[in-house]
Amino acid sequence: MIRKIINIDEEKCNGCGACANACHEGAIEMVNGKAKLMRENFCDGFGDCLPSCPTGAISFEEREAPEYDEKAVKAAQGKNKHHAGCPGSSMMTFDKPEEQETPAFTRKPISRLNQWPVQIKLLPTQAPFYDGAKLLIAADCTAYAYANMHEDFMKGKITIIGCPKLDMVDYTEKLTEIIRNNDIKSVTIVRMEVPCCGGLQRAAEQAIKSSGKFLPWQVVTISRSGEVIE
Repeated sequence: MIRKIINIDEEKCNGCGACANACHEGAIEMVNGKAKLMRENFCDGFGDCLPSCPTGAISFEEREAPEYDEKAVKAAQGKNKHHAGCPGSSMMTFDKPEEQETPAFTRKPISRLNQWPVQIKLLPTQAPFYDGAKLLIAADCTAYAYANMHEDFMKGKITIIGCPKLDMVDYTEKLTEIIRNNDIKSVTIVRMEVPCCGGLQRAAEQAIKSSGKFLPWQVVTISRSGEVIE
């Protein structure tokens, strides 16, 4: 039958495995460092993998392909519990009550990270941990520059991080999908004072506008010496 199905450009694929992680049906696998559509009848044509690809290697096409087989997908999911993509980017949610305080007698800091993964490139556009979430969009360097990042910014939030200069990608589209497709309650953007962090801020601000939602949001800027300056 002729139907919509994904196409993967192997030349553009950088082997990050994000698409395999985003494909809940298990149609995509990593083979010799490249993403491949291994089971055409597992591809539902909805394209959850598209916004996950940082290089734009995935697109839609209409061609002759087997019909989507939901029963086979569910059967395979029941047998195969391991993650199809990079094992380190499997989704996890951590149960950390917001009111939990650092024990005074130990003064040992508590991690406020509430989910995994955290990198924008690896995060799915839809996940249970986004439901009712306060979203923290932070530049990679902020956690190293600002000493109390966990308590002051990450506590009670879903944290996603990135660096547009290092990743060499525009995050706008993926952030838009995350905000548009989930019940996000607010957005906090934490960036460094350096100019390249402006790309992260612009992407986040544009994503909020493009999502069509009216959300409370704020931008906090950290100096290179680790102080809040805005």
